[in-house]
Amino acid sequence: MPEVTIHHQLINDCHQLGRMNSGTLLLHKNASVPWFILVPDTDKTELLYLPANQRDQIMQDCSSIAVFIKQQFGSEKINFAAIGNLVPQLHLHVIGRNKNDPCWPKPVWGHLHADDSYREETIQRITESLFGAVKADISRDR
Repeated sequence: MPEVTIHHQLINDCHQLGRMNSGTLLLHKNASVPWFILVPDTDKTELLYLPANQRDQIMQDCSSIAVFIKQQFGSEKINFAAIGNLVPQLHLHVIGRNKNDPCWPKPVWGHLHADDSYREETIQRITESLFGAVKADISRDR
């Protein structure tokens, strides 16, 4: 796998939680909704053009994240996207949504409260719970 440097915008917007089988897992700093971002270990910019085995591992990791979000946060709906219009590096958004979240039914982009952030102990609890639940290979380096 190529050495992957995470795009500066993702670094600015997220907490780095650790490593999954297919890449680095981030948690968006805005705590209004559970918003995880997986940055795959690739220099390719399009999910659909990756080799099938790599794409399958990425999708398996995203599925594990989605299950975790539903179980831990009680989310009714999972939003999943690989848009990358502003950040060209391939990254996948896995977001828990509920009818009572602050921007329902609008997209999360541009509709979240700017002052809603995670406490350090909450980030630690989420990290430990997530990686314990998915039994992923973790190396924490926030």
